[in-house]
Amino acid sequence: MRMTKTRRALQRSRRVGMRIIAFAVLCLLIVASVGKIQLRQKGEAYQQREEELMSAIAEEEARAKEIERLRIYVHTNKYAEEVAKERLGLVYEDEILFKAAE
Repeated sequence: MRMTKTRRALQRSRRVGMRIIAFAVLCLLIVASVGKIQLRQKGEAYQQREEELMSAIAEEEARAKEIERLRIYVHTNKYAEEVAKERLGLVYEDEILFKAAE
């Protein structure tokens, strides 16, 4: 039994259609794979940036605590005495200063 020309043409057009569909699906898979890779890279970059920012926040919080300790210390009498001795050269009446011979 021989196929007629219309049947052959119909089968040929079905094969061409299936190839076009397969090619389109393949293209979609490639595009989706590339997108997935790019998203993963962005996610890793964002994760790294987040870690950097978290460490910077921790450093700044430690710095803020140190500044607060210094602020409290500056308001003490001990600080005032140290500044008076170092910058102004003041001493108590009963203190004796020893200077190194030059």
